[in-house]
Amino acid sequence: MDSTGTPETVNRDELIMMQQRQIEKEISESIPLVSDLQIVSTLNQEYNGDAIYTSKIEDLGEKYKFMRRTRPDGNCFFRAFAYAYLEYLLTNKEDYLAFKDLAQKSKDKLVQLGFPSFTLEDFHETFMEVIKRVDPTDTAKDVDIKSELHNVFNEQGYSDYVVVYLRLITSGKLQEEADFYQNFIEGNFTIEEFRHQEVEPMYKESDHIHIIALCTALNVGVRVEYMDRGEGGKVKAHDFPEGTDPKVFLLYRPGHYDILYPRN
Repeated sequence: MDSTGTPETVNRDELIMMQQRQIEKEISESIPLVSDLQIVSTLNQEYNGDAIYTSKIEDLGEKYKFMRRTRPDGNCFFRAFAYAYLEYLLTNKEDYLAFKDLAQKSKDKLVQLGFPSFTLEDFHETFMEVIKRVDPTDTAKDVDIKSELHNVFNEQGYSDYVVVYLRLITSGKLQEEADFYQNFIEGNFTIEEFRHQEVEPMYKESDHIHIIALCTALNVGVRVEYMDRGEGGKVKAHDFPEGTDPKVFLLYRPGHYDILYPRN
């Protein structure tokens, strides 16, 4: 024991855990919030010739030419979704205007659901600012809106505020259709507990329920390609909500989402 009567092994264990958390933090912060475009085959560098993953990366590369990596900080689904959908909207002006209108009205809807207006105000304002900064209908803008999108998503303040607001929209949808979503929640969580503990806080990872709720709230189809150690040598695609035409394409590896770009 040390001079306080505490076993030294406890102190060493705590120190090791602190060091591990610091290492993870530094690794995470060294990765951009959203990377530049990369070819899909760059994934091979992470798996050291692993036969299962090599086969699946090859399969993925037949369907997708490029990808963007997102920082593995627990917010990757929301950040990847927002970036990919806004990027789609850059070349789809009618969809952009419809989304801008939906986003503008979303704050009032959340207030009606019981979210405090003062809590929402700054996040909604920043969310709308980001949407307006990449407006493809604004012919007076003398900026490259693709570069603007990439820059704004790599500014921590803007990027994180977008993530927070999407988490609130997701939480609102879960509350609005609680009877339906309760069926998807594992364990003994109530919808209320799940929203406050697993959806609204930053850095909490996302699962199917988050994806379905957000996509339904925003009327956006998402295709997620799943790549893990499962057998078959192929990645498996799932569309959310089922039967929708996907506008956003994401790669899921256990605990993490990146953005994909189809070949067609």
